[in-house]
Amino acid sequence: MTSSAKNIAVDYFSDLLCVWAWIAQPRLEELEKQWGNEITLRHHFVDIFGDCHQKIPDKWGLDDGFDKFGDHVQQSAEPFERARVSPDVWHNVQPRSSAQAHLVLRAAGLTNRAQQLPALAKRFREAFFCEAQDISDQDVLLALAQELGFNADELLGKLKDGSAIAAYSTDLRRSSELGVRGSPTWILNSGRQVLYGNVGYRILSANIEELLSHPADEASWC
Repeated sequence: MTSSAKNIAVDYFSDLLCVWAWIAQPRLEELEKQWGNEITLRHHFVDIFGDCHQKIPDKWGLDDGFDKFGDHVQQSAEPFERARVSPDVWHNVQPRSSAQAHLVLRAAGLTNRAQQLPALAKRFREAFFCEAQDISDQDVLLALAQELGFNADELLGKLKDGSAIAAYSTDLRRSSELGVRGSPTWILNSGRQVLYGNVGYRILSANIEELLSHPADEASWC
């Protein structure tokens, strides 16, 4: 990853099923709106909800873990007006894995519509959190992708030939190398600055502004 005085690389690591990444969605959009061509926002996907039907019962309880977790997600999002969450999320709609959505997004990034990957990621999140659609279902994902003009056969081709999973593997390797601890994580300044969790927009913006004022080549060698 490289940064310059004119353009700052922002690497954004998230899991599609993470409520905190859903809460962070407006901040993501505001960064692009405010900073425009001065930043390059690069999306990466991490394995937080790779096996929901093991993770959630193990942590929240075998009998009522999904209901408890669903309540937790509702309570977490409640203070954030723009992070609407359907009452069916986790209570009645329980995706098995976020990996399927991540793979389709990686496939989308390998097409001539790669610039629409952020919009597709938002659509997947919106489908789950607002509409309670199961985004671990490949048919659901492909239908949503077609809404944005993606060709389902082309996406399936990227899944079939291994290129999508190879790109996702790169995401997972990068997250490990950079010490990403969870979702969402923002990484700036060639890995020197790591902002993790429910980070406010002003903090994100201030970090970018500081980097634009003081380029990476001025970093201390100490």
